[in-house]
Amino acid sequence: MDYLNEKLNELLFNYEEKLSKRFDYLKNEFITIRAGRVDTRIVERVTVDYFGTMTPIKNLANISCADARTIVVNPWDGSILASMVKALSAANLGTTPVDDGRLIRLVFPQLTAESRKELVKKVHKIAEDTRVGMRNERRDALDQLKKINLADKLSEDDVKNVEHDVQKMLDDYISNVDSALNQKEKDIMTI
Repeated sequence: MDYLNEKLNELLFNYEEKLSKRFDYLKNEFITIRAGRVDTRIVERVTVDYFGTMTPIKNLANISCADARTIVVNPWDGSILASMVKALSAANLGTTPVDDGRLIRLVFPQLTAESRKELVKKVHKIAEDTRVGMRNERRDALDQLKKINLADKLSEDDVKNVEHDVQKMLDDYISNVDSALNQKEKDIMTI
């Protein structure tokens, strides 16, 4: 029986880990969508060809916010300035990088009511995709439970308990997604 409990606990642990990864992905995606104030993490994902190796820009420069709409990228090695400008341009961040010979400025335009509505649509899509992915994880966990049940003949109570735990975890994570979505939507719409 300990063997079965271990199998079921492992199933639940793996399931929660997958839900957690999906939620972390959602939070990281929300970070890259700017609200009223720019966030340096918008550019941290951009990679630059640095001596043949694609390297995150955050490993090659100081990144800071000059004001609510401006990000300043100050490379440690001036020889890669042109490569950084090219990578930032290709990243489609919603602005054009300006190179003054020493550093790069990214001045983001003021958000209009229309652009705010578009960003809200985008965050809703990301949230819905995350919810769908989480439901798929639930389906996979329940399929694994069925396989364990076929192989090891679990009691009905054990099956029901695990199904209940799986659903409870999903409900909790979906609630977290909804909270994060509401907060991000509020941030975007606040002028």
